[in-house]
Amino acid sequence: MKQALLIIDVQNDYFEGGKSELCNPAGALQNIEKILMIFRERKLPVVHVQHINNSEGATFFLPDTSGVLIHKNLTPIDGEFLVIKHAPNSFFETNLSDILKENNINSVIICGMMTHMCIDTTTRACKDFGIKVTLLEDACATKDLIFNKKTIPANMVHETFMASLNGMFANVIKTSEWVQD
Repeated sequence: MKQALLIIDVQNDYFEGGKSELCNPAGALQNIEKILMIFRERKLPVVHVQHINNSEGATFFLPDTSGVLIHKNLTPIDGEFLVIKHAPNSFFETNLSDILKENNINSVIICGMMTHMCIDTTTRACKDFGIKVTLLEDACATKDLIFNKKTIPANMVHETFMASLNGMFANVIKTSEWVQD
């Protein structure tokens, strides 16, 4: 089983001072850096996904802004793939499926941002493509959501999405569990 690392939307707008700051993106980033280092050392496939928001009325990930850039600690290097997307699903109108097929990849480790949006959507889409997913729960981040005039804290949003993805759509584990394998 050939495995790739799929890093989704770890972009400047999600960090302190960005236009859509998340809850503890720095903690997720540290874990993503650990996994990325291992993949690079082992010369395993890495796919970076970058969201460029071209929707009317968009407020973040705007083209030609510093906020749309992948975080400097994760800058893709030669030999790594970059997928540009304009929707939450990393497969929708992108070349991600082609990259995985052409490289005989049938298993991915997913990490990145936002748990309740692009991580969830892409993880679920993997099942449609027959791709096995390991989801690193502590290498993802989200934010508080508001629904029915109530604030749902980021940690509750995150845990709810991880619980709903675990089993049917992914094997949800901590970064340290994957590193020990």
